Amino acid sequence: MKKIILLSLISLIFNSCGTIRFSKEKDAKKTNIVSKLDLNNIVEDRIPVEINPGKFNKDTVVYKMPRVVQGTYSISNFGRFVKNFKPISYSGKVLDFSSEDINTWKIFNANNLDKIIYEVEDTFDIENSEDDIPFSPAGTNIEDDNFMLNLFAFIGYFKSLQNNSYELIVSSNEDYKKSSALKLVSQESNTKGFIDSKYFANRYFDIADNPMMYGDLDVEEFMVEDIKIVLSVYSPNKNHTAKSLVKTVEKMMFAQKKYLGSIDSTSRYDIFLYLSDDKEDSPTGLGALEHHNSTVVVLSDSFSEEMLAKSMIDIVAHEFFHILTPLSVHSEDIHYFDYDKPTFSKHLWMYEGVVEYFAQHFQVNKNLINKEEFYEVIMDKIRLSNRYDDFMSFTNMSENVLDEPYASNYYNVYQKGALIGMCLDIIIRSESNGEKGILWVMKQLSNKYGKQKPFKDDLLFDEIISLTYPSVKLFFENHVQGNIPINYNDFFEKVGLKVVEGNVKTNFMRSGGGLIFKAGEDNDKIYFGSNVANNSFWSDQGVVNDDLLISIDNVQVTMENVNTILRNIYEWEPGRDIYVVYERDGEKREIKTKLVQSYMKDKVIIEPSDLSDQKKIILNSWLFN
Repeated sequence: MKKIILLSLISLIFNSCGTIRFSKEKDAKKTNIVSKLDLNNIVEDRIPVEINPGKFNKDTVVYKMPRVVQGTYSISNFGRFVKNFKPISYSGKVLDFSSEDINTWKIFNANNLDKIIYEVEDTFDIENSEDDIPFSPAGTNIEDDNFMLNLFAFIGYFKSLQNNSYELIVSSNEDYKKSSALKLVSQESNTKGFIDSKYFANRYFDIADNPMMYGDLDVEEFMVEDIKIVLSVYSPNKNHTAKSLVKTVEKMMFAQKKYLGSIDSTSRYDIFLYLSDDKEDSPTGLGALEHHNSTVVVLSDSFSEEMLAKSMIDIVAHEFFHILTPLSVHSEDIHYFDYDKPTFSKHLWMYEGVVEYFAQHFQVNKNLINKEEFYEVIMDKIRLSNRYDDFMSFTNMSENVLDEPYASNYYNVYQKGALIGMCLDIIIRSESNGEKGILWVMKQLSNKYGKQKPFKDDLLFDEIISLTYPSVKLFFENHVQGNIPINYNDFFEKVGLKVVEGNVKTNFMRSGGGLIFKAGEDNDKIYFGSNVANNSFWSDQGVVNDDLLISIDNVQVTMENVNTILRNIYEWEPGRDIYVVYERDGEKREIKTKLVQSYMKDKVIIEPSDLSDQKKIILNSWLFN
């Protein structure tokens, strides 16, 4: 998963179609669980769901919705979106049941259970009105022209039947386009004139791991060597299309595949892009959630074409690299995931950190960016990592990620976690004279394990050390398992680089890794903060700490529209004309000017002119081999 935190750019709907009765003689342990979702029968943004498990031969059964789903590292409690839960007997009566907790229902007289029916409401339109709603890419949308279907939000599991196969029938309007990472078995018209699409999943994991999107979609397909890529886009205002994005995505993914080499863990990869129209009931959690063979991405429909393309590269590149880990390299905690009370692996440094490192490193490696741009990405991650607890053991944080103080440090996996990947890469390249790196190690692990064979969590460090060097063991003990902060200069020195003070390009919202804006004491106004002094554009215009922001381009700044305004500022580029009104000591002041590139004073990475031949070998190996 990768989130975009606005201002610093950090990133299902199932329904039941018509009623089908099943023979009482079908043993639930030996038959598919038939799930039905009817997208044509929506009432109050709720989709009816029907679950037919076959015949139970016991008095009570337990049906559950996920409390936690993979990749989110947070508690979602999807049972709270289930309404009008009813277990129905073969005679059509409602069986007795009890709600054990928000996600769990115990059904009595279960040997007479024919099916379960309930409704599920969506999450997108309540993100801004209720607390603790799932991160948007893990959420759901139910609208006339779009259904964002993360299946784990609609379909639950019987505690005793998690390894049963699932048959999923989605009934929809024939005009809807559909896109699914789940295997489509058949399509046919039903008696009501709608289309029944039948899908198959080997077990509940495959239901939870394969999202869908239906509705007014724009879809493009292309091949990256032997992997079929399907890009599905929903743009409510028709600002963007799959066709307008496909060249960017195709170029990126071809580069990624060349970077990965012979790793072929999937034959198809789906990208589901939902573009939010920034209304009060629109999703605001910009970013993505990975699945093994797909990713769900939520971004803003108001993004410029350039901004959307850049965001897709940063986010989708990260998600696609998850085909290496955790798809091909993962622990038992992931392979046998418990959706109610999960245990977490020690190795978020690898699942998210190394993956994020690859998502940045491949861009310089395959000449999508130059090395100076890559160095600035690395320095930016160092700046952002300073916001978190640098003395926290990464393995402890990973195993306890749902609890504080670890939960609030989770996003450091994309900052320090990526830097851990960088340091390991440099160590291994330095020790091997440039012949090997962290990608080589991951390929060895992928060859040994693969999709169907998990590793034992406590043994992974030893396995990696056996493939590499004692210096890797020391690094793990000190900086991943231990709580000793990393001195990055030690690792830059191994490849001949130095860190010095200099001018760093920045946007019109940031300075030194922080924002230049702040909320007032009553959270009712927006002021320039102390960081504005280190943003050359605003400083040159005479803006100082505590100046009140009044309007931008004749639009008054309010707490209701501030997110939209700040997002627009984030997209500003040099050459644009702006008109800003701000206030100091009761006096209004104006800025009418054309934007020029803004800089901040900070540390930068440089290559000395007197690099030794050996350092040049290691440096070039790190960047380009």
